[in-house]
Amino acid sequence: MAETMGQTASSTRNTNAAIGIFVLALAPHLFELVWSLGTIIGVGTGRGPAQVLLAHGGALLSAAPNAVFGSIAVDAKKGFSSDVLLALIYSYPLFAVAIVTLFVKIRAPQDYIGGIVLMALALLALWASSDLQGMRGFSFGAGTAPRMFGVLLVALGAGIAVTGLFTDGPELAHYSWRGPLFVMAAILFFALAIRPLGLVVSAFASFMIAAAGSHETRWIEAIIVGACLTLACALLFPYVLGLPMPMFPRFLIQ
Repeated sequence: MAETMGQTASSTRNTNAAIGIFVLALAPHLFELVWSLGTIIGVGTGRGPAQVLLAHGGALLSAAPNAVFGSIAVDAKKGFSSDVLLALIYSYPLFAVAIVTLFVKIRAPQDYIGGIVLMALALLALWASSDLQGMRGFSFGAGTAPRMFGVLLVALGAGIAVTGLFTDGPELAHYSWRGPLFVMAAILFFALAIRPLGLVVSAFASFMIAAAGSHETRWIEAIIVGACLTLACALLFPYVLGLPMPMFPRFLIQ
């Protein structure tokens, strides 16, 4: 009875882990889809949601397999689109890992998942730098270092993940998403607001959004520090560094 319950719990954990890795494999595609929603209301530039769905869906379902089989006879990798390369370099390997996860016994979940996350970061870096010179063959260029470190990180992450299959280790620890979530929201807000709202408003608002990521934030102190940092940015970027950044919202200037 105990063995049956243990196997059921392990199977559930493996299923959850496999689903998590599957979602991780789709994360860049989903991120661009969410980002493209801003084009509907005129915020941001780039492809619209329909174009993103067609491009990534085509790459994941048909374009990538056709490109793989077609490259056997002809060196067609040079003609691959960015979406196809994303599927080949990043998503497909993680899909394979997610399938394998369903059938293996994970003895150290924290090591296993941590290793896979490291692999995902390395694969994403390899894709992002795939168009740099020196990424193929033995030629040296701007892409040589990303390729070397990316491959090393993939190997390191795989080694950590394999260790989680053969040695006992801790379960997944509780992770607080509040801090990283608000920090990422602050970065995205600054990127989107710097042009229409200017440096002063966007910098101060971004700092306050990031400050909301902690339960221990003291808002009076946060406002004072945010105002000081905003003043420092307003002096540093336009005047000291000479960067052509708008200072105030467009509607005030106009």
